[in-house]
Amino acid sequence: MATTDVPTPRPSNAAAILAIVLLGYFMILMDASIIFTALPTIRAAMGFSATGLSWVQDAYTLVFGGLLLLGARAGDLLGRRRVFVAGLALFAAASLLVGAAPAGWWLIAARAVQGAGAAIVAPSSLSLLTASFPEGRARSRAVAWYGATAGLGASLGLVIGGALTQWVSWRAGFVINVPIGAAMIALAPRFLPETSSRRGHFDLTGAVTATLGVGAIVFGTIRAAESGWTSPVTVAALLTGALSLVGLIVGERRARQPIMPLRLFGSRVRVGAYLARLLYMGAMIGFFYFTTQFLQGVLGFSSFQAGLAFFPMTIVNFVVAMAIPRLTTRFGQMVPLTVGVALTLLGMIWLSRVHAGSSYLDAIAGPMVLIGAGQGLAFAPLTSAGITGVDARDAGAASGLVNTFHQFGMALGLGLLVTVAAHSGTESATPTEHVATALTAGSILLAACLVTVAGLIVPARHATARVAIRVTSKRIPQKPQPGTTTLANN
Repeated sequence: MATTDVPTPRPSNAAAILAIVLLGYFMILMDASIIFTALPTIRAAMGFSATGLSWVQDAYTLVFGGLLLLGARAGDLLGRRRVFVAGLALFAAASLLVGAAPAGWWLIAARAVQGAGAAIVAPSSLSLLTASFPEGRARSRAVAWYGATAGLGASLGLVIGGALTQWVSWRAGFVINVPIGAAMIALAPRFLPETSSRRGHFDLTGAVTATLGVGAIVFGTIRAAESGWTSPVTVAALLTGALSLVGLIVGERRARQPIMPLRLFGSRVRVGAYLARLLYMGAMIGFFYFTTQFLQGVLGFSSFQAGLAFFPMTIVNFVVAMAIPRLTTRFGQMVPLTVGVALTLLGMIWLSRVHAGSSYLDAIAGPMVLIGAGQGLAFAPLTSAGITGVDARDAGAASGLVNTFHQFGMALGLGLLVTVAAHSGTESATPTEHVATALTAGSILLAACLVTVAGLIVPARHATARVAIRVTSKRIPQKPQPGTTTLANN
């Protein structure tokens, strides 16, 4: 059968390919954050508890992360454009169900279906992007836009969600996905190159163990907020999750066509990128979730005002992300990545010092500028590190792993930080104290992320660069010194 590599596009189609892929990716990322500014309204309307409310987000990220590897495999076998379009259709249909939810259980179930659609779209979008743009400047710019989209999707989702919640309905934030999805479905066959299908098998066992493992661990973490870490239900869930992930690793060693080829973990750079992404996104989801509640619950912001409050971060994020190709050309990828994580950490530490007398300008806006700059610097290099050195046959699986750790980090991070916040202080602890504790825990995750980058990614990158320099130097003919003879002269 034909290879699954996507042919390099004609220059006239490059802009259209980039726009379609990024808009589809933006839509699924926006829906990971568009819910935040609507959470107080949804909680009142549906009667959720504090921990129950987190499942409105975790149902999405859990299924998203759990099925990503299977979605990536589907793109490799069935054709990435075909799978991309199918994922958009499922996502748009599920968005309509979310908008029509009459009760909390319906809302959570529809969000889970949305996650399934997102799990199909996300890996196809990245693999289409990396295969459509050749290695070098063109791909660097495309990946920079991809990284910027990741940051903008989260930030703009808050603004859009807040505006629609205040002036229309929280449901409208999901219904708008229907016309956007329809437009992408119509345009994709016209501009996106299709890849040939090939013979193969779906690793359903791997998909089930991955989803069960991630889901059980996150469920156990959230359950601990209500019942404690020693609760039989909590312990059973965490144990089930751990055993399922062990089963995933064992099964992938034996699988004929694994959805998670273990050879992808043979690179120290990629392993570091996966772990760093998990830790980074665990902190960032806590930043969005708890900062939004502080703005509305403590400072009294409306939904729209809370969304606008993230604008300093959004603008700085976009400006910095667009400068990434120039920065990486001059400094390489490791400097922006390290500085980006460090800036995010400093912003989170600053933000974690909020108190009852804090104002937006002195306690929120400044940290957001640092976090936005850090995110703009970190995302594209972190994405590039996650797919570095990957063969064409593993492009889909590598893209799936990048997005899997992205979503697993969000789901696990939110569950962990909600649990930490729930157990902070005494029973009379104020909402501000809960937020400060959660953001402090987020700072610890970012510190661990910085250690991961410095300990795994940076040394491996430098070692690779030194090897490349030695190999190159051996290939460059040396200019003969005065008084010496060459073979050609003899």
